Amino acid sequence: MSDHSHATATGVDDNAVAHAASIKSIYVYEAPVRIWHWVNALAITVLSVTGYFIGSPLPSVPGEASANFLMGYIRFVHFAAGYVLAIGLLGRMYWAIVGNHHSRELFSVPIFTGAYWRELFSMLRWYTFTRPYPNRYVGHNPLARFAMVFGFLFMALFMIATGFALYGEGAQAGHWSHTLFTTWVIPLFGQSQDVHTWHHLGMWAIVCFVILHVYAAIREDIMGRQSIISTMISGYRMFKN
Repeated sequence: MSDHSHATATGVDDNAVAHAASIKSIYVYEAPVRIWHWVNALAITVLSVTGYFIGSPLPSVPGEASANFLMGYIRFVHFAAGYVLAIGLLGRMYWAIVGNHHSRELFSVPIFTGAYWRELFSMLRWYTFTRPYPNRYVGHNPLARFAMVFGFLFMALFMIATGFALYGEGAQAGHWSHTLFTTWVIPLFGQSQDVHTWHHLGMWAIVCFVILHVYAAIREDIMGRQSIISTMISGYRMFKN
């Protein structure tokens, strides 16, 4: 029986295995980073959905409040998810100190290093289809790192500050959120309604970031010959030769 016939009949094909592309894996993201990523993704999803309804509330209806408290529940879920986002980010900052060097990429960009900018523009060429293949990056590629710091981290801090400022306004003086955020954030913007407006616009900015983030991750998994999505599940970055 020929090798091809044997493979067809049994599914065993040593020749194909011997000539197949090899896959190499490197451990990149530790468990706390991966857990934070998915919890954070869930929190942002909940915050965006509930935040949209807070900005564009459902029609009010007459009746007993206990039977028509949907917006109250939506606000409660929004506040709870806000706590998850804020506490999660604090935990992520802690892990950037005690974790491996990849865990620190979210909080720093080597903007004064020429090689970093060369790689960033190289990735821009890859994303604009003017380069046939990307370089292989174990952690975040330079463009992704730039986007994570300036597109996610700064926006998350902005949303936490403005969100807890508005939360503290309702909780009133004496609450920790009023002391830490409301007392200076609202005067900085001028008035409460301005903070509401900027907080709402910040939500749409994060939604745009999430869309680009998901697109880039799927694109790299398909075209970049390296794992992205599965890496944030297993922790291992896999490269296909």
